[in-house]
Amino acid sequence: MLTWRERYQHWLNRAEMDREVKQQLLAWKDNEALLEDCFYRDLDFGTGGIRGEIGPGPNRINRYTIRKVVEGYARYLLDRHAAARNSGVVIAYDTRYKSGDFAWEAACLLGKHGFRVYLFDRACPTPLLSYAVRMKKAAGGIMFTASHNPPAYNGCKLYGADGGQLTPAIADRITQKIRKIEDEWSLSVLDEASLRESGRLTLICEDVLQSYLSCLQAVRLRPNEKAASDRLEAAPNASPPLSIVFTPLHGTALETMQRTWAACGYPQPTIVSEQADPDPAFSQASSLNPEEVDAFSLAMRYGRQVHADLLLATDPDADRLGVAVLDSEDHYQVLSGNQLGVLLLDHILSVKAEDGTLPTNGAVLKTIVSTELARAIADAYGVATIDTLTGFKYIGEKMSAYAESGVYQFLFGFEESNGYVIGDFVRDKDGIQAAIWTADMCARWKANGKTLHQRLLELYAVYGFYQEELVSLEQKGKTGVSRIAALLDHFRHNAYPDFAGEEVAKKEDYRQGTCQDFVQRRTYPLALPLSNVLKYTLADGSWFCLRHSGTEPKMKCYFGVKGSSLEESNRKLARLKQEVLSLTDRLLSESQSAAGEA
Repeated sequence: MLTWRERYQHWLNRAEMDREVKQQLLAWKDNEALLEDCFYRDLDFGTGGIRGEIGPGPNRINRYTIRKVVEGYARYLLDRHAAARNSGVVIAYDTRYKSGDFAWEAACLLGKHGFRVYLFDRACPTPLLSYAVRMKKAAGGIMFTASHNPPAYNGCKLYGADGGQLTPAIADRITQKIRKIEDEWSLSVLDEASLRESGRLTLICEDVLQSYLSCLQAVRLRPNEKAASDRLEAAPNASPPLSIVFTPLHGTALETMQRTWAACGYPQPTIVSEQADPDPAFSQASSLNPEEVDAFSLAMRYGRQVHADLLLATDPDADRLGVAVLDSEDHYQVLSGNQLGVLLLDHILSVKAEDGTLPTNGAVLKTIVSTELARAIADAYGVATIDTLTGFKYIGEKMSAYAESGVYQFLFGFEESNGYVIGDFVRDKDGIQAAIWTADMCARWKANGKTLHQRLLELYAVYGFYQEELVSLEQKGKTGVSRIAALLDHFRHNAYPDFAGEEVAKKEDYRQGTCQDFVQRRTYPLALPLSNVLKYTLADGSWFCLRHSGTEPKMKCYFGVKGSSLEESNRKLARLKQEVLSLTDRLLSESQSAAGEA
């Protein structure tokens, strides 16, 4: 095993290295801490791909680390699918630095192996990649994106033939292939001209988009309802038409959303012009995460000017949707991912129930850290709620299984981090679908004299005041990874009888695959895959969950409570957070002190 210094020197000695990469290495030659971080390990292959800062070395995103991952993926496909070369691979990319370059790099490497390659001819949303894999009957797909990470980041996500992100079992097989590649510099690729001349390259986009829009229109609820409401708006005293502000946050969604609004019969919304154009620096966006209020700072200004009912924001690759709505005081409130999820679920189930189209075997998919309010709503309609681990790959996996077995009819899938899917023609989260369904939902409740905020309060009044929150504890660098692992191990191996004045009722350890039920005094196996996640459920139904992010140097702490009023649930949430975070802060500080002393 080479030391980081040896790996650094190995890279530095490569005559064929990109000029830009070599200049970076030479500029950093006196910064040992930075060079060690670039070379001490390979980027983790997690969440169906890799993600990290752009830069030199095996622990950064560059054309050589991309080659290594795509080579491992190609070897896996050739082992598993006899017809993989002819079925081909779909490749897409977002608006980030070097995304297009990395897409061509992957295409040229796959071309070297004789694969047919379907390459998008422009930056596009991730949901279109998922759809295109299914449409083209490809063996898989690759999306170059870093989602809502800062501008310095990039990465790639790998997809299976079902259009879903790779599950851990498949990712493990690809990881084994990648680890057998001892030197990324040994990998060769075709040049772009040779790939074009091979006849194995097909540039795509327009055909995929048109087909996707047809599928989206086919699954909308009451597609003619909006046209009828538009006619009624001409009547005296009718409410004005729905007003929408939309921002793509410098990402991929603008063209697709404009085509979608037109196809679904909506006038074009007001666009936040400063954030409309693709910009890898994301220069006019203070946040790229549509979960955060900062992502809506400009949209809110536009909303006040046009008196918008609805503010919509997609993240750079348009697989997530954020929404802000007016409250009772005419202030815009950014809905949490859970709040938008339960509003969409309520809309889907209530309309299907009214129309008599609600299936008897319907199922809703959510993650273990998403709100339990979804289960309460689904129970009221006789619909099953199925939990998965965090990550939309698990939801996509279940969607594919249900489509094949028919045991359940998929109705809706969501995760608390603003990921949603309704029509199963896409097997990944889809901010485009979610935007149209949110507009349809808002129009429906507006026609009934209600805002989405009012409808949310009605749901709380009926089912209980559920509140959730996520706190991320960032721990960068080599030592940060070990501190997070040690923190999770501490909770795993130490007993805590209570938190925030409530006894611990259950402790679920997803790495061990067991649940300790302290009420029934028994331990039983969990049905979900193994993962380094811990979840505590308290006697009053409150819960918190700890997990190491698969894409960022963070430990994520999720909290959920239920109260009889908004005030009570807020108090319970604050108390639980304070106790758990005080404990994690103390443990991290002790870990840092011990490392310093060592």
